[in-house]
Amino acid sequence: MKTRVQIGVAAILFMLGIISVAASPRYVLKFATLAPQGTAWMNVINAWAAQVAKDSDGQLTFKLYPGGVFGDEPDMLREIRFGELQGGAFTGHGVGDIYSPARVLEIPFLFHHYAEWNFVRAKLMPQIRDGFSRHGYVLLGFMDTGFIRLFSRVPIRSLAQLRTHRVWLWQGDPLVQAFFDATGIPPVPLAFPDVYLSLSTGLIDTVAAPPLAAIALQWFTKTPYMTTMRISNGVGALVVPRQFFDTLPPDLQALLVRTGKTAGKALRAATRAQSHRSLAALKSHGVTFLPAWTDESPAELVAIRDRAAAALAKTGYIPAATYAEAQQALSAFRDHKEAKR
Repeated sequence: MKTRVQIGVAAILFMLGIISVAASPRYVLKFATLAPQGTAWMNVINAWAAQVAKDSDGQLTFKLYPGGVFGDEPDMLREIRFGELQGGAFTGHGVGDIYSPARVLEIPFLFHHYAEWNFVRAKLMPQIRDGFSRHGYVLLGFMDTGFIRLFSRVPIRSLAQLRTHRVWLWQGDPLVQAFFDATGIPPVPLAFPDVYLSLSTGLIDTVAAPPLAAIALQWFTKTPYMTTMRISNGVGALVVPRQFFDTLPPDLQALLVRTGKTAGKALRAATRAQSHRSLAALKSHGVTFLPAWTDESPAELVAIRDRAAAALAKTGYIPAATYAEAQQALSAFRDHKEAKR
């Protein structure tokens, strides 16, 4: 009798344990990015996903979709709105579709060095986070993609020469369109996944990209010339929609915010370190580095920048006040640096 009671109690406890485990909520974050597997971005994102799964005891796990599995960034955002994805790592195009004023940090010919960009980013970060929130997203991490250079099939040594080439425009990107309009360049609009094939067929012969991306996406194999002039420092973001975030219990929300911020910092560090190594790798693969343009004065490039910024302000994509605030912060940084000399 005693044995039967013990067995019965054990069975009840076992069943309660199963019920408890079954009732314990598990959350899956389907997370997409254009970054291919094996790149610096994906290495950090993989580590972030593993950390979240470990720290949550498996209650929150990532399902990662690298390499543009869900299509271009506008496609990824559409899937997020439909609930097919719960987050993503985006570059400037996607960031602009969520909260376009954040792209003031990648206006061409505005920043010369990472230190300048870091300072202005820190000044603008509170309003950028608030902007993402007001548009229905939680900004977990904010990073950069590295300074963008021109890669071309033949040498390009001036703006006048650039106007004669078939230059890629990321289809639907208002910031880059404004830049082309300001320079008089007639671009070739293409979705991101179509770039490599279009370089191969000659539909385009010039792209603007960070060296790290040019290697990861193999674009450099079709563009053996790189202009060393820094055009802009691209932005990136780790985001989840508020709709998904609000379904998480408070402890998992806090975990995602804490680890996302750390992942953003790790992505900035990894991207910059890898960008430096990428230049050496490009050179070793025979890419010819061309000097910065000398036909155009710095004042002419600034005029192009300001024309593009004025056009973006007119449409409301990057308000004039946001651009002015970025310029003021940048001037304060440069004045302080000059005073220390």
